[in-house]
Amino acid sequence: MREFCRGGLRAAIDPYAAYILFSINFSTYLHRNGFNRMKTIVVNSKSIERKWFVVDASGQMLGRLASKVATILIGKGKVAFSPNQDHGDYVIIINADKAQLSGTKSETKTYFRHSGYPGGEKFRSFKEQMELDSTKVIMHAVHGMVSKGPLGRSILGKLHIYKNAEHPHEAQKPMPIAL
Repeated sequence: MREFCRGGLRAAIDPYAAYILFSINFSTYLHRNGFNRMKTIVVNSKSIERKWFVVDASGQMLGRLASKVATILIGKGKVAFSPNQDHGDYVIIINADKAQLSGTKSETKTYFRHSGYPGGEKFRSFKEQMELDSTKVIMHAVHGMVSKGPLGRSILGKLHIYKNAEHPHEAQKPMPIAL
């Protein structure tokens, strides 16, 4: 046993206990002097690399498709993700006419609009909306899964939806994704 001085008091402590006290004080010293700190990565918006992806909606369930597309658009899979920045990639959805709903939702689901005037409520069924414009159905589903406000609007600006298999984004060389 050796004598170990801590705080002005001398006490007889075995060498193992002295090592423990020393290691606790040493780690505290390192932490207080900045040797042990992890750095937070904040990415400049100009340095974010954005990729282009193509998703085929034929035979896909609408909600599952929308949630996976929203995750790609927001950029949650990236290492430097932060919820207050737009880190997401561009997504092209093709064959929007062939998206599906499960169960009896295709008969019971309705879309609501309001004209702004008293009594100006307007309802459309899922089938009517798919016949008029199927891209709005997918946009509505993805919009529900993205934050509302300026950041959400910029995120939705990276989503491109087309009714059939052709799209004008071949120059960006999009990579196909199977969801």
